[in-house]
Amino acid sequence: MDRQTGRSDLTAAAAAVQSDAAVMVAVHDGETINNDQKDPSRWETLVLAYKTLGVVFGGLVTSPLYVYPSMPLKSPTEDDYLGIYSIMFWTLSLIGVVKYATIALQADDQGEGGTFALYSLLCRNINIGILSSKSASLNSSHSYVNQSKKPSRLGKFCERSLIARRVLLFIAMLGMCMLIGDGILTPAISVLSAMNGLRARFSSVSKSLVEGLSAIVLIVLFLLQKFGTSRVSFLFSPIMGAWTLTTPLVGIYSIIKHYPSIFKAISPHYIVLFFLRNGKQGWIYLGGTVLCITGSEAMFADLGHFNRSSIRIAFLYTIYPSLVLTYAGQTAYLIRNPDDHFDGFYKFIPSAVYWPIFVIATLAAIVASQSLISATFSVIKQSVVLDYFPRVKVVHTSSIKEGEVYSPEVNYILMILCVAVILVFGDGQDIGNAFGVVVSMVMLITTILLTLVMIIIWRTPPALVALYFVVFFVMESVYVSAIFTKITEGGWIPFAISLILAFIMFGWFYGRQRKLEYELTHKIDSERLRTLLIDPGLQRVPGLCFFYTNIQDGLTPILGHYIKNMRSLHKVTVFTTLRYLLVPKVAPDERIVVSKLGLRGVYRCVIRYGYADTLSLEGDALVNQVIQSLRAHVLHCSNSLEVDNEVSKLEEAKLAGVVHIRGKTRFYIGKECGWFDRTMLAFYEVLHSNCRSALPAMGVPLPQRIEVGMLYEA
Repeated sequence: MDRQTGRSDLTAAAAAVQSDAAVMVAVHDGETINNDQKDPSRWETLVLAYKTLGVVFGGLVTSPLYVYPSMPLKSPTEDDYLGIYSIMFWTLSLIGVVKYATIALQADDQGEGGTFALYSLLCRNINIGILSSKSASLNSSHSYVNQSKKPSRLGKFCERSLIARRVLLFIAMLGMCMLIGDGILTPAISVLSAMNGLRARFSSVSKSLVEGLSAIVLIVLFLLQKFGTSRVSFLFSPIMGAWTLTTPLVGIYSIIKHYPSIFKAISPHYIVLFFLRNGKQGWIYLGGTVLCITGSEAMFADLGHFNRSSIRIAFLYTIYPSLVLTYAGQTAYLIRNPDDHFDGFYKFIPSAVYWPIFVIATLAAIVASQSLISATFSVIKQSVVLDYFPRVKVVHTSSIKEGEVYSPEVNYILMILCVAVILVFGDGQDIGNAFGVVVSMVMLITTILLTLVMIIIWRTPPALVALYFVVFFVMESVYVSAIFTKITEGGWIPFAISLILAFIMFGWFYGRQRKLEYELTHKIDSERLRTLLIDPGLQRVPGLCFFYTNIQDGLTPILGHYIKNMRSLHKVTVFTTLRYLLVPKVAPDERIVVSKLGLRGVYRCVIRYGYADTLSLEGDALVNQVIQSLRAHVLHCSNSLEVDNEVSKLEEAKLAGVVHIRGKTRFYIGKECGWFDRTMLAFYEVLHSNCRSALPAMGVPLPQRIEVGMLYEA
């Protein structure tokens, strides 16, 4: 599962060869790796659109709970509120409708969306990052990349520049870190803001009581994660549907009662007047208004669970008008009651419907939190399978929904951090500042990657690319700059979280690359393997051995270490490589690729998965699938006499016993290593010694596991 950046282009190219050789069999001649699926009917699309309410839009539709309370308003006037509403309206319209619902949803990676999907899309179309189409073609007669288009200048530059590839990888990693930070802050701010309704209603309720209740709700929510959400997920959409229906109705009531002409603020000139009047303070207020678009990234990130039509329908016809009316109602109320912005949501709720709204708001906050927790599990899983993150336990909590996963280690770390954020930074404004950093940074990263997709893949006319980039990059950069003023007021939280995560990811990535470099340098080629196997002192023992190797272009040096010390090898040995590809899914019939290595009883097996796939081959199922693939390969490649002989040997070996051998390597860090190498490799060793083994994740029984220790010289 190693990926290459390498310390030289030669090493990077070699690493790319072993990483990508299997891709070509899975995808070629215009075929995709996904199973063919017919387009859903109109009714099915509407049903999907309804389901998106409970999964995709939880964070976005609950944002009215904390937008106004997060703004540091000082004696706001009617014109100030009109300017703020105008900013929120155009932010929702431009970023929500134009950027995400119209443009971003078109940039799917075979149905998958999100930051990493954009990155993998770029990697597979030009020679950048960790999937090089050119190096892949070295090992295959098929080419994944459509060569009918001449590479763009920017694509050629990225192909040639190692710095460009590393910058792109850094951007993708930063995006993943920020999304994980989102999974920490969304539950904290959503539940705390919902529970703050008690203080808005009863002045005697203390702040510490609200914080304690919020922490209890989150602890219970995290403790229930191990049971999965299948049994209660059918309630998510009705809850969010009730929320998106009731809040705009209250908004309409507030507009009629308090300020019927509120929609005049749609005119952009109110934005200009707002900044002319408030100057620098108006710029600082942007740190709060950006929260109105919280969760919009989920429209794109959750594309793989639904489809673009269902998400667009739900957003354009339900979510967008609901938010526009809700914010209009809040603003109308605050124009008449300008000092109530600290409780900007609950104060504008009429007393007669307070308790029903409070209950719905609390449930909606829990659903929104659940959506981000589940999304965090998915991001961690993708990072693990693509070898950007240390292996953690991933449990599939549903036999029906493939993407429903749970990680105990990640879950409890998230719980501790969420509760800590609430108890340490109980002020909703401080958490809002931290949340604003995440929201604005994720949007900016998506804009950069989308611009590259437009230029390199879509070949969009330069004028349109320039228009898109100028509008959204400038707009989001202004938001980011405003948020940076809040670093000392809670804004440092996501940076600290992202810095820690980035250090872990880079440390793991760096160590894996150094290990890959060593294995490629000391690999066992076919001639060396032949020499080892014809040694008269080598004993071929009965049984079937799966010998795991990280490289495809040759065999791991651990094999030589094993044979030298054990002086034996099983009669049937299958050198097995788990290969996670930068594609969402691999079709089941293309998952296992086997070949003969030209030596008696020795085979090569590559098991391929996409980053959204489930490691579904476990224990005996893996053995049976590989045996079936080997039998089919032997039948296809051998004459009848050899077929009977080889098939019988395969069956005999399986009956004699199955064993799985993997390396357990460590670095020997010599004195000649520089301080950077020593630090990063020592950190990698700490991560590696505390992460989970790959064999338990595959369901390999404990008695069948053998780990071979070996020192790699750094």
